[in-house]
Amino acid sequence: MGTPIHLVKLCVGAERVEDLDAWQAARAGGRVDYEPRHVTRMWPKQEAALLDGGSLFWVFKGFILARQRILRLDEVIGDDGIRRCGIVMDTDVVRTESVPRRPFQGWRYLQDADAPKDLTLSKSDEDELPHDLTAALAEIGIR
Repeated sequence: MGTPIHLVKLCVGAERVEDLDAWQAARAGGRVDYEPRHVTRMWPKQEAALLDGGSLFWVFKGFILARQRILRLDEVIGDDGIRRCGIVMDTDVVRTESVPRRPFQGWRYLQDADAPKDLTLSKSDEDELPHDLTAALAEIGIR
């Protein structure tokens, strides 16, 4: 196993991690075989490193707050006949340390060494800090 690489993506339409959880639960419709999938226009060139333990890190309102492990990349052909990439992820949404991220379009690669650490179970059960406080702490380098 080599060093995995990750993707970073804005979680458009969601303000909190709970919004992503709710959206994916609604899409699953109670099916146990449901696998969340994000379809994107571009196919990642670093596919092997992504599939070697990589995750999709989600950005909410300017902060990476969660990730989902990438299981595979599926070819998706749209109604327009264009080939796209379906990033298939684990159903578990793992909360991470809060790390600021400026807005961008599409997705970006994230080196494993730069990836936010997962929150421990005790921290993920605690009440979420107010967004302004999280932003201020991240700005001064405390995550």
